[in-house]
Amino acid sequence: MPMRRPTTSLLLAALLLGAAHPAGAQAESVPPFRALQDNRTVPESKAQVQLSFAPLVKRAAPSVVNVYGTHVEKRAANRGAMDEFLRRFFGDAGPNLPQERAQRSLGSGVIVDASGLIVTNNHVIENMNEVKVALNDRREFEAQILLRDPRTDLAILKIKSPSGGLTPMEIGDSEHLQVGDFVIAIGNPFGVGQTVTQGIVSALARTQVGSADYQFFIQTDAAINPGNSGGALVDLNGGLVGINTAIYSQSGGSHGIGFAIPASMVKAVVETAKGGAKTVRRPWLGARLQHVTPDIAESVGLDHPTGVMVASMQPKSPAEEAGLKRGDVILAVDGQTVDDPEAFGYRFALKGIKGETKLTVLRGSSRTTVPVRLGPAPETRPRDALKVKTRSPFLGSTVVNLSPAVIEDLQLDLPAATQGEGVIISEVEAGTVANRVGLQKGDILIAVNGTPVATTKDLERVTRATAPMWEVTINRGGQQMTSVFGG
Repeated sequence: MPMRRPTTSLLLAALLLGAAHPAGAQAESVPPFRALQDNRTVPESKAQVQLSFAPLVKRAAPSVVNVYGTHVEKRAANRGAMDEFLRRFFGDAGPNLPQERAQRSLGSGVIVDASGLIVTNNHVIENMNEVKVALNDRREFEAQILLRDPRTDLAILKIKSPSGGLTPMEIGDSEHLQVGDFVIAIGNPFGVGQTVTQGIVSALARTQVGSADYQFFIQTDAAINPGNSGGALVDLNGGLVGINTAIYSQSGGSHGIGFAIPASMVKAVVETAKGGAKTVRRPWLGARLQHVTPDIAESVGLDHPTGVMVASMQPKSPAEEAGLKRGDVILAVDGQTVDDPEAFGYRFALKGIKGETKLTVLRGSSRTTVPVRLGPAPETRPRDALKVKTRSPFLGSTVVNLSPAVIEDLQLDLPAATQGEGVIISEVEAGTVANRVGLQKGDILIAVNGTPVATTKDLERVTRATAPMWEVTINRGGQQMTSVFGG
């Protein structure tokens, strides 16, 4: 059914501003507030009275699905002490003890390709090994996970055996959204079934939300609740302009502050999945960036804080090759202004890993354009990931060999002096020995019991032996520290 957007605009104008009148002395003598009240008009046709978002919803709703994730954990063959006690107490005819444990999650997703590609939030299917989707018409399908991208909190699924009749939603243009535009949110809040809410774009380029590495969110007052994650934010053209991903709430329900990942980032991740890649590769600048404070802005001649300042650069990085210097202020990426490091990271990530991009740079009192080569961070040596399982202070941690690619993937803000070779902790599981002794993601290992640690194989060798005491030297944020732990 065709949209009646021009009619909507005319009706809103009539209701808010009143009918147009020729300018004259009489009109000018009426106070503005009285004029607004006196000039109201009633709808002039049945079509104006019956204006509705229903045609838009009817077209968009079949593209939005419910996503059900399940993680099934098999129980060990040998029963625990409590299981054995119950077996003995009740006998062989006692209760059937569960042999597996399941964790479940519920969210939403959007069909973006007729082949069955679905985009959702990574946190909806995080740690899940079985995924099903339910369509608007109640058909259910198993889906495989094609790609997980925790850095954007996006994931791409594919229906395993689509039976036809899928309705993909076109990915729209989030770059031309404006504050005040009408939008519709579609998802499955609280598991009650598909629900539609309507609101406006409340703000753009929100960067202090904290739910992903690439923060550049669309803020909306369209009600978004638990279960809406991964659902669609739709404009009045029926295009997907965002994936609903987070809410600001003190109660768990909607307070009119919801956030969506812009379609421009969604499109980049979808195209990666279509190309068959399992991970999203992004361009590497190789520089540490910092916010421009009011004091910094005044010192460099800016009338307000904007852009990002180059704090340091890695050797042989695109930033160094382009001639960027410490203290430069980057104001724009290909003409698109950036106000903070998060906005720069978002704009730069969308440029891909081929060709070049142009940065607008303020150096001293002059502005210049600096071309920067686009390419992924180099994997200068194999990661050789090691999950430590031996009895030591590192039990429960995962370590990898350091390289620019590792620094980029882990989004570590390391001082330039620590960005050479070494071994870095990439993960620490909660509740493990490594977690209890205070080891952290991003710690660089220097030595264990006086033995230098240059590779993960070095750590594997040194942790094979038992020791009454462990002396561990690490570099954390540029500061070297040594701790002693009991064996």
